[in-house]
Amino acid sequence: MKILIAEDEQALRRAYTVALERQGYEVTAAANGQEALDLAESHAFDVMIFDIMMPIKTGLEAVQELRARGNSTYIIMLTAMSEIDDRVNGLDTGADDYLTKPFSMEELTFRIEAILRRVQGKKNRERTFYNIGKHYAFDTQKQILSYTCTDEADAQRIQEQFEAEVHDGKAQKKLTTKESELLSLLCAHMNEILQRDFALKKIWIDDNYFNARSMDVYITKLRKHLRMDEEVEIINIHGKGYKLIAKEEEENED
Repeated sequence: MKILIAEDEQALRRAYTVALERQGYEVTAAANGQEALDLAESHAFDVMIFDIMMPIKTGLEAVQELRARGNSTYIIMLTAMSEIDDRVNGLDTGADDYLTKPFSMEELTFRIEAILRRVQGKKNRERTFYNIGKHYAFDTQKQILSYTCTDEADAQRIQEQFEAEVHDGKAQKKLTTKESELLSLLCAHMNEILQRDFALKKIWIDDNYFNARSMDVYITKLRKHLRMDEEVEIINIHGKGYKLIAKEEEENED
């Protein structure tokens, strides 16, 4: 597995690199956000680890640019900030997970190993494609959510609001890893309740308060992606979890 680490403090950058290399990972290190962004654009990584506070370009800015360019590599943010809002901001830019300094190398290794298990699980997943209502389709392997337009007016609306180019009557949006994992679970339980605790443990491993806040951020992002179809919505089920409601197309009778 290839890992990119972006950390401006030389001692920490060296410590992370040595520790992960001892675990058998191939590690590339960057000293600032711009250097990390350039490396991510020119090389393929399985996981990227970004410190938030870095010179030239912050970790948040680098992640935001990567996601805007369609890069969906799993990203872990490192921060010395303890405020919840700062963590949420990191997730909102497109990061998949976070660790608050100081942390043990065992914890970082655990997070990376959890990613490996999820990647392997994706390869073994039977269902790779879902129709969501009449307009949306979701490819779980490519992590692409697509919308089929009804006419030119709809195509113009989608291009402006879905923030994606329309080609041959279809718009496509590349989702982040966490968005894809959560939408996959919602689709697998379409029109049924997705238990909150189950989703947290399945995707975030731990159902603690901060991970629950993280999931709320991603639910909000998915609602934004799905807002183009009024017959598709994600609702809260108080005390239980979420439900992806999508009107199923009626089968044609011969």
